[in-house]
Amino acid sequence: MTSPLRVVVWSTGTVGRHAIAGIDRHPGLELVGVWVSNPDKDGRDAGELAGLGRELGVRATADADALLALRPDCIVHAAMTDDRVFESIKDLTRFVDAGVNVVSSGPVVLQFPYGILDDRVLGPIAAAGERTGASLHVNGIDPGWANDVLPLQLTSLSQRIDEVRVMEIADYATYVQPVVMRDLFGFGQPVDAEVLMWAPGVLSMAWGSVVRQIAAGLGITLDEPLVERVERVATDVDVSTLSLDIPAGTMGAFRFELVGTVDGVPRVVVEHVTRTAPDQAPDWPRPSKGEGCYRVEVKGEPMMEVEFTHHGEHGDHNISGMIVTAQRLVNSVPAVVAARGGLVTALDLPLVTGAGLVAASDA
Repeated sequence: MTSPLRVVVWSTGTVGRHAIAGIDRHPGLELVGVWVSNPDKDGRDAGELAGLGRELGVRATADADALLALRPDCIVHAAMTDDRVFESIKDLTRFVDAGVNVVSSGPVVLQFPYGILDDRVLGPIAAAGERTGASLHVNGIDPGWANDVLPLQLTSLSQRIDEVRVMEIADYATYVQPVVMRDLFGFGQPVDAEVLMWAPGVLSMAWGSVVRQIAAGLGITLDEPLVERVERVATDVDVSTLSLDIPAGTMGAFRFELVGTVDGVPRVVVEHVTRTAPDQAPDWPRPSKGEGCYRVEVKGEPMMEVEFTHHGEHGDHNISGMIVTAQRLVNSVPAVVAARGGLVTALDLPLVTGAGLVAASDA
């Protein structure tokens, strides 16, 4: 019988705590370490930090060197990267250079960085992977499975493709990430506030990986640069979310498109419609049911549309959003460990499934 792969979880926030739970349930994985940045978590049991109601016998630590010294087969990296993109790339490169495979929820540009990042950033990852044989895979749900594997699989049914559009339509009222909500998106600030996400070129870095990977999967060469379109609207009433309060008159919803064209014709489009209350922007697209969805539209012959929704067994779609992000990483560990060294994308991996996760009848 094959021994389980030894895994370290890096960070125990909104994604990391679900990764711990997922590894605990996975028959092919063994949790051997947990990294934390908060001194209050140092020394606490992983089961407690994950909210499992029982101990797992693995104590969290802030000592990164001690965890690398364990020589794990893989690190599930779930630390916040949105506000420290290049610093986190250095962290991930260090892991690969130490001979440890990595699956990570960010920075999302590494989902498919070609045409976005140059060799000064990607070269050290490739060199480390070639030297050690360790792999790095960045994924999740969005950017991730909902807009790489799902749409590309759908296009396998096409006779002719005119346009592929991948969408997230969601209410972020229960999304717990204050830095992202306030500082990056600009919720609660003036509609025309100069915040990072809406600066020219940032969307092309943040979600350009999605457009470019779909284009690569379809074998097309896009015009440069990608086309960015943004709409921001104010809320008419005060809105309270789990991350922050949004006063009336400040930004309460946004919609963006990132468009990849070929000879000026839109061919690959990423669209996000993000609200903080259900009655905002009534003319914008809505899920057919529930509070959020991922939607894929393939225009051509035939015309196809798939809407993917999720919700937690005991929570809402934002909680389950963290679960599906964590599980895409956790369930990819065996494939990433087996992959060639260096950066690997969804185009490089075999079919990843939930093998071994079917619940026992008494679970």
